[in-house]
Amino acid sequence: MKKLFKNQEDKSLKRIGIFFKLKDNKAEEYKKAHDEIWIEMRSVLQSAGIKNYSIWRENNMLFAYYEIEDEKITEKILLESEIYQKWRKKMEGYIYSDPVTGQKEWFMEMVFFQE
Repeated sequence: MKKLFKNQEDKSLKRIGIFFKLKDNKAEEYKKAHDEIWIEMRSVLQSAGIKNYSIWRENNMLFAYYEIEDEKITEKILLESEIYQKWRKKMEGYIYSDPVTGQKEWFMEMVFFQE
């Protein structure tokens, strides 16, 4: 089974930061897709325990942030969801993929947090 997250062993709240990029001239379409996100996709995210999810954009650069409590449960629900798989397939039309490695997302290390 493909891993969605970097190893985070404890069961406490996990803050996930991901950097990714848009393909050229896809910013408006990407935003529109999220403005019209399927209600079923919102339900999948909620069922997977994803909270405080936001995506930020600067030109073609994107930064996503969300919080989860149990990586294994979140991963299981997402990977088993047909809705999630369909959404990811739709996003392939907008998201840049490295031509050599195929990598689309770069998980980021949190270096500072203040509550």
